Amino acid sequence: MASFTLTTETAQRVKTKVLRKYRDLAKENLAFVPGHEDELVNQLTQLLKRDARYVEFTINKALADPAGNRL
Repeated sequence: MASFTLTTETAQRVKTKVLRKYRDLAKENLAFVPGHEDELVNQLTQLLKRDARYVEFTINKALADPAGNRL
């Protein structure tokens, strides 16, 4: 189970930050349905070739300062 919860608004901000950091990803790679955070983590785990803990850490970092540009 993911250690975060995303709304449509926060998901958009996280998507923007992740796309800035990982420029080889496309918007289509980050499709999000509210309540399906685990699917997003699994998808990013495969795309980034990182473990789930890293992906969750990255998303939590993006959520820590939603208005900022840093990830």
